[in-house]
Amino acid sequence: MNKKFSLIMISMIVIGLLAACSPTAPEKERTMGVSGTGRVTVVPDIAAINIGVRSEAEAVTDALDTNTAQANRISRALQELGIEEDDIQTSNFNVYPSDRYDPMTGQIEGRYFVVENTVNVTVRDLTSLGAVLTAVVEAGANNIYGINFNVEDREAAVAEARKLAIEDAKAKAQAIAEESGVELGEIISISVYSGYTPTIYYDAKGGAYSEAAVPIAAGTLSITMEASLTYSIK
Repeated sequence: MNKKFSLIMISMIVIGLLAACSPTAPEKERTMGVSGTGRVTVVPDIAAINIGVRSEAEAVTDALDTNTAQANRISRALQELGIEEDDIQTSNFNVYPSDRYDPMTGQIEGRYFVVENTVNVTVRDLTSLGAVLTAVVEAGANNIYGINFNVEDREAAVAEARKLAIEDAKAKAQAIAEESGVELGEIISISVYSGYTPTIYYDAKGGAYSEAAVPIAAGTLSITMEASLTYSIK
């Protein structure tokens, strides 16, 4: 009996010693995360136009020659309007065969070749944008895929939007801390990223500009930045 009691006591002492020697789990740091938004409205000063040139012919060489002639006419028309050669770039060029079907029987009648050429044009004088659209269609453009308005120097606007986003996040953090009765510590992490920036597009098919230069309103752009801050809580 005494022996059994002694073993129990020894076991309890060992367990107590082990518990005393075990490191105390560190207290989890309390944190608070907030996010803010900064938005700056700017007036566009450049426009990017995607121009489509499509040609078809029974022989691939004929389709290529026709497409090249159309593209050259468009390039000359643009340069006559003051567009620099460096601002006229081919972004996509495709050549592929296509079958011609009989509309009554649905049977293949023959094959022809399609050449598609997409030209990207940067217009730096927005007052000439309507004239540019008219000129390229008259020169042979089949499609105007879209107009994307932008600002050439975005850095200043992005920096201002970023500053506003961080200030917004800090203000939210301070308000939440006061309402919750806690004291903010240091910022332990920060992430800043671009938010959604709407762009303005104008879609049209070839032949829509035959009478006069098209009036285009650039409007405004909203450059948005988002900031996420994580604070320690004292």
